[in-house]
Amino acid sequence: MRVIVNQIEHELPTQSVISDVLSLIDAKPPYAVAVNLNFVPKTQHGEFLLNENDEIEIIAPVTGG
Repeated sequence: MRVIVNQIEHELPTQSVISDVLSLIDAKPPYAVAVNLNFVPKTQHGEFLLNENDEIEIIAPVTGG
């Protein structure tokens, strides 16, 4: 199945969840995840099923002053 992760296209097996994507791109915490512009809590990353053409944004916090 095709998904877009941070504006880059990826192929994933069907029945993939957010934690599969995080492993694929080797994401390092802290980060927030949104699927189709909707925030997904960390507690749901292992069970949130992705669909064909989903757009996933993985956002790291920015600190500074």
